[in-house]
Amino acid sequence: MSGIRPRLRPAMTALLHRPAPRTLRGRLSLVALTTATLLMLVLTVAFNAVAGHRLQHQADDELRTRAAAVATTIDTSGTTVRVLETSNDELLDTNVWIYAGRRLLELPPNAGPLTRVADSLARHGGQRCVTADVDGPLRLCSQPVSGDRSEATVVTALDLSPYRSSADTLLLGSLALDVVMLACTYALTRLAVGRALRPVRTMTDQATQWSAVASEERFASMRHPAELARLGTSLDAILDRIRTLLRHERQLTGELSHELRTPLSRIIAELDWWQTRPRTADQTHATHQVIADAAESMRTICDTLLDDARGGTLTAPGTAEVVPTLQRLAEVLAPPRHLTLGTECPRMKAGVAPALLERIVSPLLTNACRYARSSIAVRAYHVPDGVCIDVIDDGPGVLPPFAGQLFEPGRRGDPGDGHHGAGLGLPLARRLARSVGGEVTYDPAHTPGARFVVSLPAG
Repeated sequence: MSGIRPRLRPAMTALLHRPAPRTLRGRLSLVALTTATLLMLVLTVAFNAVAGHRLQHQADDELRTRAAAVATTIDTSGTTVRVLETSNDELLDTNVWIYAGRRLLELPPNAGPLTRVADSLARHGGQRCVTADVDGPLRLCSQPVSGDRSEATVVTALDLSPYRSSADTLLLGSLALDVVMLACTYALTRLAVGRALRPVRTMTDQATQWSAVASEERFASMRHPAELARLGTSLDAILDRIRTLLRHERQLTGELSHELRTPLSRIIAELDWWQTRPRTADQTHATHQVIADAAESMRTICDTLLDDARGGTLTAPGTAEVVPTLQRLAEVLAPPRHLTLGTECPRMKAGVAPALLERIVSPLLTNACRYARSSIAVRAYHVPDGVCIDVIDDGPGVLPPFAGQLFEPGRRGDPGDGHHGAGLGLPLARRLARSVGGEVTYDPAHTPGARFVVSLPAG
């Protein structure tokens, strides 16, 4: 036995540390099987305990019935106990002991060690039953017989082997039934769980096939049980958030490329111009200064757009002088046509950071330079609730059918007009203006050309 235990320990340890099934179906089936096993174990133990108690009760009843039959052959009316002779003495004398007080009157043949058990029952008196294991399981019961002048005790014995055999048969039958029930429980649980999880597999396959951005399919549009319907609603919300984030990412990428195009073009132009012919030291210094200014402008553009993308709103917009900012933009963009800058107050201030003011006005001024025929007018003036900046050109203007889509990202009135553009400048200008409580609008009543109005809080 000492050699067997060390070999059993690794097996028990491996069994206890066996990993749980990886699938939900397997885990639920295992839980159901474990629960059913515990329940069947309790029921089996209870059933066999009741059955054993019942069989023992039947054995005791049979012993008492036999003792009562033997008692009819005992005469206790006199001063001594007498055993009467009957026609079935041999049958009644089988496994029967008769005592007068503690004195043994009769005993069965070949009683052997059982007589000591019967003597013990006779000495204690009363109705008592004990189980003895002498050449097999036996049940002995004592039955007192009272008379007028004397008393006797009858002890009967019964072989319990048939009862034990019946109990063992019931136990084996119940165990076999348990195994069948557990197998059916496991199979039915796997089948039921598999059918219940079929919509989940369908949803998983659909989620794999769908595109979070391009597809308009949603889980909530399909019929599912209440629990899966709530799961589908949650997944739809996640898909919507992913779609929104990807759209914002594309928008930010497009805006960065749109805004960085101008300073990058200046750098490329300066480098091409510088490399075409030898330059003086002053000209080289001027080229370096233009490249440095363009690089600084690119960094400012990146910081402004990234800060706006992170927070959505600018918590500390700052203050910018309007006229110097507009003059700097005019110099950077270098419009080939005549540009007029007018203001009612040279020291006018807007309640936005200078870099943000440049990003708001720059797309409007770029469009004006792109489409104007001969002149561009930029005018800054006060209004009761802040500062307004008008950007006016004498170009073809905006077609009336397209005016409602003017500020939608990626939309252009005439993609084949010969001008390069992605349709992101005006939406960016409006979004940045709104982030600080301002607005960018188009005046459809202005003719000829186009008029855009930037409204910003006062500084």
